[in-house]
Amino acid sequence: MSATRRNFLMSAAALGTITLLPFRAGAAGMAAHSFKGSGGEIAIHPVSHASFVMTTPMGTIYSDPVGGADLYAGLPKPDLITVTHRHGDHYNADTLKAFGDTPILTNADVHGMMDEGLKGRSSVIAPGGGMDWKGARIDAIPAYNLAADRQNFHPKARGDNGYVLSLAGLRVYISGDTEDIPEMRALKDIDVAFICMNLPFTMTADAAASAVAEFKPKYVYPYHYRGRDGGTQDPKAFAKMVGDAAEVKLVDWYPKDDSL
Repeated sequence: MSATRRNFLMSAAALGTITLLPFRAGAAGMAAHSFKGSGGEIAIHPVSHASFVMTTPMGTIYSDPVGGADLYAGLPKPDLITVTHRHGDHYNADTLKAFGDTPILTNADVHGMMDEGLKGRSSVIAPGGGMDWKGARIDAIPAYNLAADRQNFHPKARGDNGYVLSLAGLRVYISGDTEDIPEMRALKDIDVAFICMNLPFTMTADAAASAVAEFKPKYVYPYHYRGRDGGTQDPKAFAKMVGDAAEVKLVDWYPKDDSL
């Protein structure tokens, strides 16, 4: 670990309501973050950038798996895969094919990019829609850019998804790529939230923290925070701005990147 990263983690620990989780905790054999609900326990296993695995009483869910199957070695096989949108750090056909016939949930745009094999495993859900899965509820939340100069990244008309998963008595929000849109700010009763932040693609840490302060999840993971041309956002700064609005879970999503 670089001195810069070590200092970053040490200073983050002094900010207040923050929990640190080692990178790839599940695959490394250490305990992942666990959350207990009225219907059982879920555990969060970070993988990289926007990808993570969630084990639940209903089965194991992979969120935006990319990078090849080797990244998921040592983790339970998926029972469901959710894909938020078309970009390569969220959707990779070869990685999806590596997980056999696991069902996939995505939007119409991604479905249109798939070959027939992947299409045969996939269900389409549009923003505002919902479905049941093994006694759980999955709702698609819009994900899009607000700023005029970011419309080419995630236009609202394309129908990119975030998701709210209601399972085991808990509600988990996955932002996908979005800014602090009204649909995010209007969320209710979220227990665990994954919030993106990077430029020029999504939003600043300030905007993300402002949204979190409004919808007040119990726990929040800043993820997807590496950007372009100086657009990487600081999850430590995000945690400081969130303050007591939520407990921030800091994860080293980029262990080979010493630029932070």
